[in-house]
Amino acid sequence: MKFILLEKEKDSIKIEVADPDQTIIQPIITELLNDKNVDIAQCFQRHPVLDKPIIYVKMRSGKPETAIKKAAKNLSAEYGKALAILEKEL
Repeated sequence: MKFILLEKEKDSIKIEVADPDQTIIQPIITELLNDKNVDIAQCFQRHPVLDKPIIYVKMRSGKPETAIKKAAKNLSAEYGKALAILEKEL
């Protein structure tokens, strides 16, 4: 996946997801929504074939890029734990 910055303001950011993998976009949005500093986190796509998904994040406080990086790190840690458990069990 590749992320392309479309718009950045003081408290919000819009990022286009090139070569999207829907199985990771929704967990990122969910993780962002669990952050008390995030006001809005959503993904939208006008046309499912012609358009790429866009992630929009608006903050109550803090920087949106920091929140996205934190969400990605949290998910990486969670998936890493799950992988470690699966490797032990299987």
